Amino acid sequence: MKTSVFGLGYVGAVVAGCLARMGHEVIGVDNEPMKVALVNGGRSPIIEKDIAQIIAQQVTAGRLSATTDFTVAVQNSDLILVCVGTPSRPNGDIDLRHVRRVCEQIGAALRGHDGAPAVVVRSTVLPGTMRELVIPTLEGSSGRNAGTDFGVCVNPEFLREGSAVDDYLHPPKTVIGELNRASGDLLTTLYSGIAAPLIRTDIETAEMVKYVDNAWHALKVGFANEIGNFCKAMRVDSHRVMEIFCRDTKLNLSACYLKPGFAFGGSCLPKDMRALLHRAQSLDLSLPILGAVLPSNELQIERALQTVIEHGGRKVGILGFSFKANSDDLRNSPLVELTERLLGKGFELRIYDSNVRLASIHGANRDYLLHRIPHISRLMAASIDEVLEHAETIVIGNGAEEFRGVLRRLGYHQTVIDLVRISDCHSVSGVYEGVCW
Repeated sequence: MKTSVFGLGYVGAVVAGCLARMGHEVIGVDNEPMKVALVNGGRSPIIEKDIAQIIAQQVTAGRLSATTDFTVAVQNSDLILVCVGTPSRPNGDIDLRHVRRVCEQIGAALRGHDGAPAVVVRSTVLPGTMRELVIPTLEGSSGRNAGTDFGVCVNPEFLREGSAVDDYLHPPKTVIGELNRASGDLLTTLYSGIAAPLIRTDIETAEMVKYVDNAWHALKVGFANEIGNFCKAMRVDSHRVMEIFCRDTKLNLSACYLKPGFAFGGSCLPKDMRALLHRAQSLDLSLPILGAVLPSNELQIERALQTVIEHGGRKVGILGFSFKANSDDLRNSPLVELTERLLGKGFELRIYDSNVRLASIHGANRDYLLHRIPHISRLMAASIDEVLEHAETIVIGNGAEEFRGVLRRLGYHQTVIDLVRISDCHSVSGVYEGVCW
């Protein structure tokens, strides 16, 4: 396929070289004549493992060239990849001047294009950038309509400096955010020879994915360092600890605990976080990331409380009271905390949880229900129907299977506030409200 790559920095040079290596005809575009001359001379404009050899081979083979003439590049391309930098400004915002300038150039060149090429942004941009900047700039500069006269996609890169070529050829995933199906179909052909999960989604989701990846990686580094600092203070081998930690791919290195929803609770996580932080304090050890976990969890309870308050109904039903489905454990349940706060603000409550029944629970949970929250236990309902008959606002507190049909049973002026995403619905004002979706 005929492809142009705008920007011959770390991402663009690797993308251009690897695409040519896979058999595509590639034109690299950059406004710096030195970079263009280097590529046309078979030399790499960046220092990166394997890319110099690839560029030399592909220039010799006639599949890769470079130019400063954006018009020639665009008019001879079926796909136009934007790989320019999005540096950070001093206030933390990203600088989109390069993206805007390149889109203006591409748009101007599209005026003379005979076909309907796709413009693909590989630069890292925040959600909203495509619809608020890229598409309007392309349309304004070209006088043509996105989605009909030319395609638009977001295709975030997941390349690490030092292993970028291997990451390109063997990615963990390929993400395509498409304005329309035809745009995505065209871009998908670039990845026909790459064995990796291919995910096609909407533009905003694809824009966000790269930021989630990088925030998670940054968090992992900070987390590991704080664990290391704690281990050193306790004279424990931190590398051995983390080696064992990483052996667990069922919970630790997995999708578990990574679904947005309500606060965590139970008898383990809150208690163990407090114990760890208390010992760190006694050692005069600062652990700001770990120290922020419990306050962040508290904010999620507060967010749920404010969501209920904002919906205005004084009669509230809570479906699911234990800290997670298929459990009768009420200790440190964030639902208990939410219920206490709602009662304190004068709401009329009814609560249903099939696993929390006085006749069937024992031990610590029975003691907790009888002696710590007897005022709440008196609000327990015998059925979902009883809660629905009472409530103007229904709070889904855990993911029990029996709650999945509640949305189909809503009456007029009833609202569901979902803390666990019991369905695939998105928030709809006055009908269904996801706590963080």
